[in-house]
Amino acid sequence: MAPRITYFTSESVTEGHPDKICDQISDAILDAMLEQDHNSRCAVECLITKNLIHIAGEVKTNAKINVEQIAKNVLKNIGYNNYLDYRIINSLQEQSQDIAQGIDIVEQGAGDQGLMFGFACNETEELMPLPIILAHKLAKRLTEVRKNNIIKGLKPDGKSQVSIKYIDGKPKELINIVIAQQHDESISEEKLREEIKEKVIIPICQKWINNNTKIHINATGRFVIGGPEADTGLTGRKIIIDTYGGYGRHGGGAFSGKDCSKVDRSGAYMARYVAKNIVAAKLADKCEIQVSYCIGIAKPTSINIETFGTFNTSKVPENIIVKAIEKIFDFRPKSIINHLKLNNPIFNKTASYGHFGRNEPEFTWEKTDKIKELREACQP
Repeated sequence: MAPRITYFTSESVTEGHPDKICDQISDAILDAMLEQDHNSRCAVECLITKNLIHIAGEVKTNAKINVEQIAKNVLKNIGYNNYLDYRIINSLQEQSQDIAQGIDIVEQGAGDQGLMFGFACNETEELMPLPIILAHKLAKRLTEVRKNNIIKGLKPDGKSQVSIKYIDGKPKELINIVIAQQHDESISEEKLREEIKEKVIIPICQKWINNNTKIHINATGRFVIGGPEADTGLTGRKIIIDTYGGYGRHGGGAFSGKDCSKVDRSGAYMARYVAKNIVAAKLADKCEIQVSYCIGIAKPTSINIETFGTFNTSKVPENIIVKAIEKIFDFRPKSIINHLKLNNPIFNKTASYGHFGRNEPEFTWEKTDKIKELREACQP
């Protein structure tokens, strides 16, 4: 039988991209609340355009914070030196009592209805799909070479994109690399392409590059005007970048700006945690978990597992894995928050370069500490 050849592409953006600025502002506000009040309830949205930031949403907190200063500090830390020019509109309001009454109970209910997905696969050491891991690493490296002045003349806005050739479901070849990097007039496009290839692409992708790999850097020929001056940004508009690059399904709910009583966030983190432990335990090569909730109800309305036939390698049927999940993992919101320590101010770090696949101590949902329990629970 002829091998099955497919191609898959994922993208990422730097922290200076307008949408990611908004994600970082929303999560910085959440973190500021959690620093003072671990029981803060927060659902903050942000819009940014040239010299204007509009912050809106619903909160319930005892914290006293300066929203305007937080937003400007985010811009400053990213590298937008004109942060003082921005006018801030603060439209935050109190969380609805109709929502709060379903959360502020002994057995904390879900903050909303909805469905979430978690995913893991054994393509990379991070147990993530290769395309999104490479895209994130390229985007993060673009920021590193800018902030450390390794490449002179760069500005904060940027994007990366990679296309991988798969043969029979296994990544085999890097077909395309696309980089868009904002810069000032001091560096020519020719020099920029040369330096980005040498100092960004080669260090990250050398293992996968061959003679067939096509590299496109600032393909329009110029990227001087960028950031909020060129493009309006919104919180939650990069949810595919935040998760699995489109390789695994997404429930549709954004993460940034939401405390973890919102199962859009905590449910998705828990689903990743479970899926990653299943793959790490070698019960499947690829695993996707779906969980769904009803507002005000603690227990999920459904939990589903999909291993895409790869459980055959472990000889453990899916129904046995499902029973092990139900035995070991507690998907009730309060239990998720306690187990993964999600009442702490850890979220601004998640707002750029993906919420999954990162070896950060605060990213508790990336731990693979349930391998032994899963294997024992799946014994005949």
